[in-house]
Amino acid sequence: MNKEFEFLKIISDTLTSSSYLGDDCAYLDEYKLAISKDCLIENVHFSFNFMTPYEIARKAVLVNISDILVSGAKPKYILIGLSGKLDEKFIKEFYQGLNDTIEKYNIKLIGGDLTKADKLSISITILGDYKNRNISSRKNAKKDYIVAAVGEFGSSAKGLEDLKNGLKDNYFIEYHKNPPLFEKITSKIATLTKNPYAMMDSSDGLFDCLYQISSKSNVRIDVNYDLIPKKIDNKNLVLFGGEDYCPVICLSVDDFKKIKGLIKIGVVKEGKGVYIDNKKVDYRGFKHFE
Repeated sequence: MNKEFEFLKIISDTLTSSSYLGDDCAYLDEYKLAISKDCLIENVHFSFNFMTPYEIARKAVLVNISDILVSGAKPKYILIGLSGKLDEKFIKEFYQGLNDTIEKYNIKLIGGDLTKADKLSISITILGDYKNRNISSRKNAKKDYIVAAVGEFGSSAKGLEDLKNGLKDNYFIEYHKNPPLFEKITSKIATLTKNPYAMMDSSDGLFDCLYQISSKSNVRIDVNYDLIPKKIDNKNLVLFGGEDYCPVICLSVDDFKKIKGLIKIGVVKEGKGVYIDNKKVDYRGFKHFE
């Protein structure tokens, strides 16, 4: 079993109540708030060899905004904790990247913390508003639903690969450092759909999204590889690369017809597991603890 999944099961089994767990966001229905928490660690999620403090801050914030967007909520507030070998130059550059990013999405920084440590750790809590919105859950996929996607898969992983190979700047490297988000289309999904739907972003890869939804919804997901939007011819990176932050959605046929811009890549069926071109594929995804 994937070590992260094993840890999450232990946590769920240990807690008296785990009803808020299971999706990338917790939903506080009495306040119509979606809340997500994320941690990024130097040399695990980013490297100073490849990114500036400005770029690190921008991507750290975008990663968290993406979780709120694919929940169906509108991002509103953010808190950031920094631990590391901090100095004035780093703080200035980092918070400039943060400010430019949250201004673009009309998000307010409302607090945080600074501490000393041997390497940089970024801890982010983000809150979103989902009043008058239909919220996503991984458990909402149903038989005969459409499997849809937006964006392009594999481009970020290709960019990281290029950086590791010594390249400095190209389309894929920029995609990796500054991944586009899909605020308009996720908002349309949240406001126009009438039926329950499942939506995730491909932070840990397209296949991981499909697997998570299949497992939580107890359904089979069939995908046609040729229909997946992509700009590279590398099946491994397209399916398993990750860090694209592209929405992957399972929604009813009627709701799919309402949302322009969605690309159909497959269908939901009775059964279990993820099938690519009618062949079942075993789980592969980013291993956070290896």
